[in-house]
Amino acid sequence: MEENYIDIDNEEIEDDESSGLYEHYRFVADKGLKMVRVDKYLFEIMSNTSRNRVQKAADAGFILVNGKPVKRSYKVKPLDVVQVMLDRPHFENKIIPEDIPLNIVYEDADLMVINKPAGMVVHPGFGNWKGTMLNAIAWHFKDNPAYDINDPEIGLVHRIDKDTSGLLVVAKTADAKTQLGLQFFNKTTKREYNALVWGNFTEEQGRIEGNIGRDPKDRMRMAVFPPDSDIGKHAVTHYYVLERYGYTSLVKCVLETGRTHQIRAHMRHIGHPLFSDERYGGDQVLKGTTSSKYRQFIDNCFALCPRQVLHAKTLGFVHPRTKEEMMFNSELPEDITNLLNKWRNYVKEV
Repeated sequence: MEENYIDIDNEEIEDDESSGLYEHYRFVADKGLKMVRVDKYLFEIMSNTSRNRVQKAADAGFILVNGKPVKRSYKVKPLDVVQVMLDRPHFENKIIPEDIPLNIVYEDADLMVINKPAGMVVHPGFGNWKGTMLNAIAWHFKDNPAYDINDPEIGLVHRIDKDTSGLLVVAKTADAKTQLGLQFFNKTTKREYNALVWGNFTEEQGRIEGNIGRDPKDRMRMAVFPPDSDIGKHAVTHYYVLERYGYTSLVKCVLETGRTHQIRAHMRHIGHPLFSDERYGGDQVLKGTTSSKYRQFIDNCFALCPRQVLHAKTLGFVHPRTKEEMMFNSELPEDITNLLNKWRNYVKEV
């Protein structure tokens, strides 16, 4: 039997682009099995894990029996199919170098900063085993024997969603990854995003605090839970209104934490989904008039930027070796710039 480790306790310090659940382990209960709690069953059958981690996995909806999530107290019966599903892929294949262009805005012996375009998956996963940013990075270092893209001690320090554009830092040494990882964990990095959201704001700025966890009604997206609840992980987003377009607003979002889909879930939670964000309902006309002319205008906007309008604009951290304060800013990509100009023109005309 393959020995596996359920890393349920690992702190999430990244904006993960994965949006589904992936099977990591599958067991079929023996015919002669006496009924036993699923947490005890998995703890005894798997190596290098703890019953507490298995229980947390069950509480998060990651333990399935016969295709359905079960509680930790579920009694496993003979021939039950027990699956451990996690929100990140189980990688078994090596990352293959691919000649894909990279927009590298900074590079030295310890790290590099990349401006990722929208549409590029960061890490290979189910349905996207090729054409990812890591495949491109592997090509960039294919003639450098000191850098092994398959070494988990180096590489990505954080992630952003496939359809989010913007800045990412990649560690080229184990020490750099450790030091940068600590900065993300301790929330000392500076991360600012620009987003176009539905609706106007009465205030100029605000703070959103709410735990981020899997939506029990839709496992493909995240939901917000009370900060004092045991569901999800603590998350805080600060937002500042940059421009108002009547029915939409351009905001700057500053992250204290970096949870999966944090900005997308938090903004939807306060009634301002990201414009054109299909998964969180932003691809519908949520504000405005009922005229056919306005409907056509919105359809044209969606066609101009057919993805959530979110860009990782600013990234700041302390260099892991020199201890120098590093700060990077990236311009808004063309699709977002064109969309904002369209809204600016709309405001002038009405």
